[in-house]
Amino acid sequence: MKPSGEVPREIEAVLLDGLGTLVALQAPAAALVEALRDSHAVELSLADAERAFGAEIAYYRAHHREGRDRDSLRELRHRCARVLRAQLPPAVASELSPNQATEALLCALRFAAYPDAHGALAGLRARGLALVVVSNWDASLPAVLRDVGLEGMVDGVVTSAEVGHEKPAREIFAAALSLTGTPPRRTLHVGDSIEHDVEGARAAGIRALLLRRGEADGESPYRGAPTIRSLGELLA
Repeated sequence: MKPSGEVPREIEAVLLDGLGTLVALQAPAAALVEALRDSHAVELSLADAERAFGAEIAYYRAHHREGRDRDSLRELRHRCARVLRAQLPPAVASELSPNQATEALLCALRFAAYPDAHGALAGLRARGLALVVVSNWDASLPAVLRDVGLEGMVDGVVTSAEVGHEKPAREIFAAALSLTGTPPRRTLHVGDSIEHDVEGARAAGIRALLLRRGEADGESPYRGAPTIRSLGELLA
């Protein structure tokens, strides 16, 4: 890999992580406070919202692979909402039915593409590279990418819920390679997690590039792969 992070000429496909790499989750606790106030005239402090969302996120991370399709995803979301509701102050929780809690949860999950994502994907596609998103996510990821304007910028999406294995497992990278049709040595994976993205890709024989957004220039925190601070560096 070139020191700048530019994609080498021999690379034929680029795999990209989802959350933290292409898309960001926008302040869900603050969005929950807003949703409850606007839709139910219920006041919730930001601190209570953050505590409830912390529990929900922990539960989701442990169970996200169970959201394999529309029906199982609906059930998973209801369970996540029950966890969220159980962590709210009793006076707030009593004002919400289970279905209303689910609606409030979904309203608070707002995603946005990073400013550098569209340009980087467009530039990589212009070079003829196959692009596949590989993410620890449920079956809703294609819809999320569509909503943020990135769906048409990639050739495929592989989720841990679909495969039944999450990064850093070899199986999820193998599923991505089956879409790109490229050998591991001619494939590059870009992500923001050392464990899930860098070490997982390298264990599968795939080159890896670590994305560390917002960090000052300096020595990489991981010597096993080059580091970039923006997806734009892929086109340098």
